[in-house]
Amino acid sequence: KRDIMGMLTAGRIVLGIGSGIIQVAAPSLVSELAFPTHREVVTTAYNSSWYLGAIIAAWICFGMKNMNNHWNWRLPIILQCMFAVAQLILVPIFVPESPRWLISKNRMDEARNILDRFHGGGYEGSDTLVDYEMTEIQLTIEQERAASANASYKDFFKTRPNMKRLWIFSWVAIFIQLSGNGLVSYYLGKVLTSIGYTSTSEQLIINAGLMIFNYGSCVIQSVGITPFLKRRQAFGLSLGGMLITYVIWTILSAINQQRNFEDKGLGKGVLAMIFLYYFFYNLGLNGIAITYVTEILPFTLRAKGYNLFTAVQYVTSIYNGFVNPIAMDAIDWKYYIVYDCILAVECCVFFFTFVETSGRTLEEVAEVFGDGIQDLNKVSGISALEDGKLKPETEVEHAEHI
Repeated sequence: KRDIMGMLTAGRIVLGIGSGIIQVAAPSLVSELAFPTHREVVTTAYNSSWYLGAIIAAWICFGMKNMNNHWNWRLPIILQCMFAVAQLILVPIFVPESPRWLISKNRMDEARNILDRFHGGGYEGSDTLVDYEMTEIQLTIEQERAASANASYKDFFKTRPNMKRLWIFSWVAIFIQLSGNGLVSYYLGKVLTSIGYTSTSEQLIINAGLMIFNYGSCVIQSVGITPFLKRRQAFGLSLGGMLITYVIWTILSAINQQRNFEDKGLGKGVLAMIFLYYFFYNLGLNGIAITYVTEILPFTLRAKGYNLFTAVQYVTSIYNGFVNPIAMDAIDWKYYIVYDCILAVECCVFFFTFVETSGRTLEEVAEVFGDGIQDLNKVSGISALEDGKLKPETEVEHAEHI
């Protein structure tokens, strides 16, 4: 048994290193490949797909619960390995390189081909869009290099705009990990036991059902809600909704204890709040958060910034892993009050410090922080992007400007 635990622990470390690299590289690549007006939906769908894996894992574990031999833990691990192997095979075949990275390496033809493939397609005005994007990306990279020849992590402390970026994405990382979701994600069993759902079968079914609900709500939100919300609106609804549901959750838990946990209706009320809480969490902190972080970071600092963003998440997840179970055992439902306070602080931080980035390309977002490209339109001869189309201000061939 010790050998098995050692192997599983070592495997988890290796898996963590690999997933950490993917968590930094994948969102940046997805946001840079996405069509300008589709970026929000695509990046939201990317992060929401986590729930697909969670659904598979939850139902596999539910199916294995009655197996009384070694396959009840071997089969989930084998299936996990199969998905990793599939990525190794499919990524080199189907995933292209970032056009911004190619332009930074002066591989213009390759970058243009990728932009034409993913943003062109032969519709009216597609050549104009590709020309505009090539010009915009080149100018941005040149100006960023002029401002900082050798980009480093120190750049986040050198200028006021970069310090603001550091502040914002650090808080987004805290929002993602310390909004109360860690309590349910990792210790759902303790939460369900505290409201009367003590059966293992009941808890596994609720967990599996919650994953399906989460993925369904993410799909509905990404298609029918988030495209019509600005970034600050999405964050505001998400954080405000989570705070309200957590307060109701806390009140119902307190009343439930006063009645010696005999009122099943209160337990069902808490369960309803858990589902409703995740609806609001997914609205702002599942997909939009990733979109927002990749948007506010300039190209030369995007990978480094996202790496710091991921590091902050890992640091705050230590709290989830070590404090939550101890606190739940010690003070039970009263621990929810801590998250009520944390969510209130998060609402204040968001309201007073977060900027709006909706309706802008990745390069144009820099203007919000005061270090954007001021003369892009003059150089390219093209006005801002509107509804996925670019309106030329002159008849000058855009290739001449490039």
